[in-house]
Amino acid sequence: MRIIAKRLPPDQLISLLLTMFEALGDPEKNCSRAATVMINCLLQERGGVLQEKVPEIVSVLRSKLQEAQGEHVLPAAQHSMYLLATQHCAAVVSTLLGSPLPLDSHTSMLWRALAVEPRLAAQVLGLLLEKMSRDVPFKESRAFLLGRTPDRVATLLPLSATCALFEVLSTPAAGPAVLELYPQLFVALLLRVSCTVGVQLPRNLQAQERRGASPALAARNLEPCSSAVDTLRAVLLRSGSEDVAQRMDLEGGWELLRTSAGHEEGATRLARAMAEHAGPRLPLVLKTLACTHSSAYENQRVTTTAFLAELLNSNVANDLMLLDSLLESLVARQKDTCASVRRLVLRGLANLASGCPDKVRAHGPQLLTAMIGGLDDGDSPHSPVALEAMLGLARLVHLVEAWDLRSGLLHVAIRIRPFFDSEKMEFRTASIRLFGHLNQVCHGDCEDVFLDQVVGGLAPLLLHLQDPQAAVASACRFALRMCGPNLACEDLSAAFQKHLQEGRALHFGEFLNTTCKHLMHHFPDLLGRLLTTCLFYFKSSWEDVRAAAPLFTGEQHPLPRPQAAQQPCLMPPLHRVPGAARGAQAAAAGGPGSAHFGAPDPAEGPGPRGADQGC
Repeated sequence: MRIIAKRLPPDQLISLLLTMFEALGDPEKNCSRAATVMINCLLQERGGVLQEKVPEIVSVLRSKLQEAQGEHVLPAAQHSMYLLATQHCAAVVSTLLGSPLPLDSHTSMLWRALAVEPRLAAQVLGLLLEKMSRDVPFKESRAFLLGRTPDRVATLLPLSATCALFEVLSTPAAGPAVLELYPQLFVALLLRVSCTVGVQLPRNLQAQERRGASPALAARNLEPCSSAVDTLRAVLLRSGSEDVAQRMDLEGGWELLRTSAGHEEGATRLARAMAEHAGPRLPLVLKTLACTHSSAYENQRVTTTAFLAELLNSNVANDLMLLDSLLESLVARQKDTCASVRRLVLRGLANLASGCPDKVRAHGPQLLTAMIGGLDDGDSPHSPVALEAMLGLARLVHLVEAWDLRSGLLHVAIRIRPFFDSEKMEFRTASIRLFGHLNQVCHGDCEDVFLDQVVGGLAPLLLHLQDPQAAVASACRFALRMCGPNLACEDLSAAFQKHLQEGRALHFGEFLNTTCKHLMHHFPDLLGRLLTTCLFYFKSSWEDVRAAAPLFTGEQHPLPRPQAAQQPCLMPPLHRVPGAARGAQAAAAGGPGSAHFGAPDPAEGPGPRGADQGC
């Protein structure tokens, strides 16, 4: 047969091959077996001249597989496909990608035949990655562009390549090739997952699905994002990262990745699992991810930023000497046009506090600059970036150098003050708790300018102890306990520590009475300022806070000012209570001394005036 194969004229070679393909379906098994031997011999000896005939050969081979009954036919056909691919890999891959979706069992077996030899498998995987990334992942319909019903439809070539990748990866023999291309496979499929969330099947496949006998099965296998998630999971399993895949299974990470609402959290859990179970693989993965910050697709930038941000939450970043590259990659995304990316950048930088706390001091100025910049992000009074900045600062302020913090302390205190009265519970909680942390780090070293912010925040903190949200009230307890020592009044600080411990029931009227007595006794010049601030809460949109305002006002009975020698409290000098000796009379009259904290400017954020509008 080899002699025939070598001497057969080229114009007769394809005719003989097609005749042999016809014989594959011969009911006589011996004839069918003989045909398979001849086909493989012809392909091995003369396959190099058949490049132009590859589509025709693959098409005939697929159709005959569906007709043939013998068990020996499928292995023979797989070997034929393997021989053809070793000589014309790109042509074979392109032809098989033209197979209709969903893939039938015979086409799936032909794809798997391309993974039996590591070198060929690596070549096939590389070609499929190229095909998956060559075309746009989806096209937007006119309805979506006009702002009506979102309608993003997957393009066919990347979808076919994703399905083909899954089949190749399902073959155990593909293991070495997967290890060789692990970073490229992982990153490409993670990006594929991110840009197919919420994307629909092409129109013709939707119609086919509706007509099919088992539409649920077709939808589960073909749905663009699900197929990408399944293929990414197959990469982990075939590369020896079973622990990562199992961790994602247990935590529901794969399901989260498939949904718009949970995708960001899914990417975070994947990074956490990778850091814990596949740390040595991360350096090459991060090198491949480095260029994704400039991706044209917003979803891809969000996904990769969430992934990078979570890696800083683990000490693996320091152990593998990845810290500098991770920080550099995140900082490069600070000016991204997408607010979610900017928010995730701040989360990642703050994660340094838990992943590598001993490195925070060295990077303190860079971290604080990013967080303070986040407080001023955007024009929205409820910017998610500003919220993330407050949460991040609360984690970092105890770890940075005091000198680095001092330069931005006043700006932070002023900037977060309007959020005390935000309509959103998360903003009230985060801003008030951060205010407490700022006071905590200033114990014993509180400058006058910051002390003025402490005094200005007393009335809002006291009134929000009656906030309808328990998290806000708890934050106020913490903040007031931290403010006490900075007021340099032992009686007042002791009252805060006694009444405001977490878990202790608070009798608000009794506590307010005690607090006001100390304030009137030791800080009588502040009464006008406190009164002015309270007036703005008389029309608060929160009923309990609105009720507390007149109660607080009624408790502020004027008392004769005690002589300094009779004061039992270590009251600070008047210059230690700015606004007490400077502008108290103006505050009482509603003058300039109360302009900033007595009457928050609506432009600064959602203060009590914004709340009044809902009354």
